Amino acid sequence: MLYDPTERRIRSFVTRAGRLSPAQARAIETLGPQFCIPYEKAPCDFAQSFGRSAPTILEIGFGMGDTTAKIAAGMPDKDFIGVEVHTPGVGSLLKLIGEQGLTNLHLIQHDAVEVITNMIAPESLAGVHVFFPDPWHKARHNKRRLIQPAFVKLLVSRIAPGGYLHCATDWQDYAEQMLEVLSAEPALQNTAEAYAPRPEYRPVTKFENRGLRLGHGVWDLVFAKR
Repeated sequence: MLYDPTERRIRSFVTRAGRLSPAQARAIETLGPQFCIPYEKAPCDFAQSFGRSAPTILEIGFGMGDTTAKIAAGMPDKDFIGVEVHTPGVGSLLKLIGEQGLTNLHLIQHDAVEVITNMIAPESLAGVHVFFPDPWHKARHNKRRLIQPAFVKLLVSRIAPGGYLHCATDWQDYAEQMLEVLSAEPALQNTAEAYAPRPEYRPVTKFENRGLRLGHGVWDLVFAKR
């Protein structure tokens, strides 16, 4: 049984005010009406939103949006929906959308669990990206981590057969938890023996490059829906 987001639950994010730059504010004002999809408790019609029918990929927590914009630019035959709660990140990605002339990327500023529950129809996604979610590295906070059995089951219900779930983290113990949780979901099949090589479509971020230079690991997990 999928859990109801209206019930009391532990959130995997903390809403931060953050400073909104003039350029981000301008992007929200000028591009938001065209590229932001308002949250509502009704399934989103992807074809109507994008003006075409194409495989749709959902990204959860896109941060400042650099990676999301690069992936969307590299896959013009696919449509992307990015979900993020923090306003500066939304403004930053909207600015990139405008600068790069991206037409295959739309945003929803809202809690991802509620978006997936209420706005994403069953088996409507070609893929889901969850890149570097908050690791909540203190043991007492591990329960706040996004990748948990109930959430994965919800995600899988929205992915079409043959679609995929791609997670990435730079925290080894979170990678181990992800591998355990995803491997335990009967509707998913690992595409690798354990951790997958980084797919070419996922660019290496500046933060990731810095970590790699310091000897930190990065783990990708790519599971296909049966």
